[in-house]
Amino acid sequence: MTSSERSIPIARLAAAMLTGALVVGGCASTQEDAQGQQQSKAGQYVDDATVTAKVKTAIASDAGVRTAANVNVETFRGVVQLSGFADSDEQASRAVEAAKKVAGVRSVKNDIRIKSSSSGS
Repeated sequence: MTSSERSIPIARLAAAMLTGALVVGGCASTQEDAQGQQQSKAGQYVDDATVTAKVKTAIASDAGVRTAANVNVETFRGVVQLSGFADSDEQASRAVEAAKKVAGVRSVKNDIRIKSSSSGS
């Protein structure tokens, strides 16, 4: 076998090894990205859950326990959504203001409805 005949299989082997290394490297970075995103999502979930608990506590302190019991709090990426019912505009406003004061709250969406004073049957 001449040296030129030997270099062809070596060149193919080198090309195959390079291709394999690129494929494995690509998979590893994709796997690391996926793990990083999963960890980020898990961290975000914990942060949002913490903000939700703090907002609920703030509403109970500032607007009253009854208002806090009737208002649902959901948080996604620091955006807090309040829903449910309040006895008055004042209670709803106090709940919104209490939520805005909590660290980690980027904005508050108020979907609180005021209970009707009439009992139409």
